[in-house]
Amino acid sequence: GHVQLPPPENVTLLSKDFDMILTWTPGEGSPPDVTYTVRYESQERMNKWIKVPHCKNIRSTSCNLTCVLPNFFVKVRARVKAVSGQFQSRWVESQFKEYHLDVELAPPVLHMNVKENLIHVNASFPLATCVESFSWKYDLNLWEAGSEDKKQYEGIFRKNTVTIDTTALRGNYCLSARSSFQSIDFKHSEFSRPVCVLLNHKG
Repeated sequence: GHVQLPPPENVTLLSKDFDMILTWTPGEGSPPDVTYTVRYESQERMNKWIKVPHCKNIRSTSCNLTCVLPNFFVKVRARVKAVSGQFQSRWVESQFKEYHLDVELAPPVLHMNVKENLIHVNASFPLATCVESFSWKYDLNLWEAGSEDKKQYEGIFRKNTVTIDTTALRGNYCLSARSSFQSIDFKHSEFSRPVCVLLNHKG
C-alpha cells in the first residue's frame, strides 16, 4: 500500500510584530527526520501556488512570508506539506490573510538622549525592509511616576524625534510608546514598558 506521512496540524497564517508568518505543528506520529515545504497563493491569481525558496525542505515549523508577498493589499493564504525520504503528506492550507489589514503591531523600542533641560526621544520598530515604506507612526506618553496624568504626543512619524523641554519638570518621569497605523481602521500595539528618568535632580 501507499504510505503517507501524517500531515502538519494547526496550520495558521498569523500576523505578528509587523511580520506575516505561517506556523504549524508536526502531525502526530511524524518521523524525527521530517522536513516541510511551503507554498502560497494570492487572491490575484487563484489556483497558482507559488514556491517559497527559503521554506523548502526546512526542519523549522514556521515560515516568514512577509517579504515574499507580491502585494500587501491582497489576501493570501499558504499551505505546507511534510516530507520524509520518499514519503510526503498531503498539503494543509491556512486561512486567507491580508498584510495591510491584518498586520499586528509590536511596541516600538524607545531611545532617549537626556540633555540638561531636554529629552530627545525616538522609536525604532522591528520592521522587515520590504515594509519600511509603510507610514507607521508612534504615540508617546510622558508622566510623573505614580501619577495617572499623562501628557500625550500622538501620531509621530516613526523616523522623527520628539524633543521634550524638561525645564519645569522635577522628579522621576516615565516614557512609554506604542506603534500605530492607519489602514481602514486605526490599529495600534500595546504600550512599551515604561522607561523612567530622574529630571532636574539637584543633589
